[in-house]
Amino acid sequence: MSLIKSLKLVLAPPHRAATPFLGIGLLAGVFGRATPWRLTRALGTAGFAFTGFCLYFFRNPRRTSPQGEGLVLASADGRVTGVSMVPPPAALEMGSEPVWRVSTFLSVLDVHVNRMPVSGTVTKIAYHAGKFLNASLDKASEHNERNELRVTLRDGRQVAVVQIAGLVARRILCDVKEGEQVQAGELFGLIRFGSRTDIYLPPGITPDVLEGQTMIGGETVIAKL
Repeated sequence: MSLIKSLKLVLAPPHRAATPFLGIGLLAGVFGRATPWRLTRALGTAGFAFTGFCLYFFRNPRRTSPQGEGLVLASADGRVTGVSMVPPPAALEMGSEPVWRVSTFLSVLDVHVNRMPVSGTVTKIAYHAGKFLNASLDKASEHNERNELRVTLRDGRQVAVVQIAGLVARRILCDVKEGEQVQAGELFGLIRFGSRTDIYLPPGITPDVLEGQTMIGGETVIAKL
């Protein structure tokens, strides 16, 4: 990655979910540094540091999604931690036949906005309260807090994308509703702070990525339908 691209990634404007955190950090920073007491000045320094972290964590860089019919795109930045055949989430009513699942782990340093893997209609959303295990563990798909979405394509096939909270994450944001039309690469949510996304492909479709591969949300092609 070039220096210019690296700077654009780091300095990208934040997602709107950062607003309350930035406000708290700036308020603590300004108030703390404006006082003469050592303790509150230390609080001010911490407030500015927290603000800088939030600007970095919530960054929302512009992405250019590849054009073409039948492309399934990565829904998040991160590292592929699993490519396996498993049944789709039961709550999404996609049957019990095992399909390929691609799991991407997002470290706290990765871009955390989530993007739609395919174009279609959101036909089912299922939220599950749960634990906050390390999101890189396979059992996180069943035990962690998560939000599952089923997207139906124009030809009737279905793709599922699941937002999974992690060890540090405590909040899943999803900005789409059932019945909404979505486009591949479109921003649809965010998980804070450290998490995972799973994509379930239609039966008979094989992923084109391998475990350990680095994903770029909205740009990396993980399969072709």
